[in-house]
Amino acid sequence: MSEFPPNPANSEAAEQAPKTDETAALAKLEEQVKAEQQKYVYLYAEFDNYKKRVAREREELLKYGFEKAARDVIQVADNLQRAVDHIPESTDKNLRAGIQMVLDQLNQTLQRHGVEAVSASGKPFDPNVHEAVGQQASESPAGIVIQEHQKGYVLHGRLLRPARVVISAGPATQGNGVNG
Repeated sequence: MSEFPPNPANSEAAEQAPKTDETAALAKLEEQVKAEQQKYVYLYAEFDNYKKRVAREREELLKYGFEKAARDVIQVADNLQRAVDHIPESTDKNLRAGIQMVLDQLNQTLQRHGVEAVSASGKPFDPNVHEAVGQQASESPAGIVIQEHQKGYVLHGRLLRPARVVISAGPATQGNGVNG
């Protein structure tokens, strides 16, 4: 074989061809790594949002999980209050006091669990917490609650049951058409 010195033009081309292939392969791998990093960041953000949502749902469940039972228990409290209100005067005072104690204990238990009565009498009618069952002429200005038929309740600020109320139609005047 003949020994010729290597052609410098051929050797540069031979050296650049592998470098170009390596550079292209490296660039492709870098793109893949960036794509995988983006997937990781997206997945991490999704998981973080999931954790926050689950924590919020758990907190709401603990806060409002008593809602259904509370609706039933306030019916019992209403019935006990009716019993206390309608006990004849001739009834043994100890029995009356015992029933009142049970009612007070039930109301305290409801309060400990976040159930509170909605005050209505003497306040302006609020359709968010009151349910008007009637309107009556009175000395109070129009739109003021003058009578409460049934207490309303909220659980941690969320309405369980609206108060059923009668609102004032204002002072009675001749010909205003309001029946009392």
